[in-house]
Amino acid sequence: MKRWYVVQVYAGFEEQVKADLTRQIIKDGLQDLFGEVLIPSAKVRHFFEGEEPEQQLFPGYVLVEMELTPPAMRLVLSSPRVTKFLGGQEPAPLSKKEIDRIMSLMTGEVSVHASTTVDFIVGTEVEIVDGPFSGFMGLIDRVDKETDKLSVMVSIFGRSTPVELRFDQVKR
Repeated sequence: MKRWYVVQVYAGFEEQVKADLTRQIIKDGLQDLFGEVLIPSAKVRHFFEGEEPEQQLFPGYVLVEMELTPPAMRLVLSSPRVTKFLGGQEPAPLSKKEIDRIMSLMTGEVSVHASTTVDFIVGTEVEIVDGPFSGFMGLIDRVDKETDKLSVMVSIFGRSTPVELRFDQVKR
């Protein structure tokens, strides 16, 4: 039965490893032992820039769907720029839950956010650019970096009201 295994490769050479593995599998006629070779990557949303480039989720690693047989392991380990299977001599396959999570990241079902280079400082004035308060100005009251949210004090009808916003809903 084919299962997913993690292969450690030289960082920056993931595409070449994938091409080499695919070529070697066909050359050796071992297609029945292998499934897909994946480089987990996803579109990453950069706050304030609007661009969504592809970014590898696990640089230096490639996922290989395969039957764990000696010929299959030999083929993978003899490929250039492959260092080892994660798990050593007895690599453990990824669980269904882990694979489902990686696939959902790749298809965009779960969003991946790049860390923002903008540091929000309490007391700084920001402009709200998204949501029902778009166009309002406010002062940062609280910053929660774990959830990427801010509490901004907005003047509504002459009264300061706290509004919770995501980092991407404001600009300095």
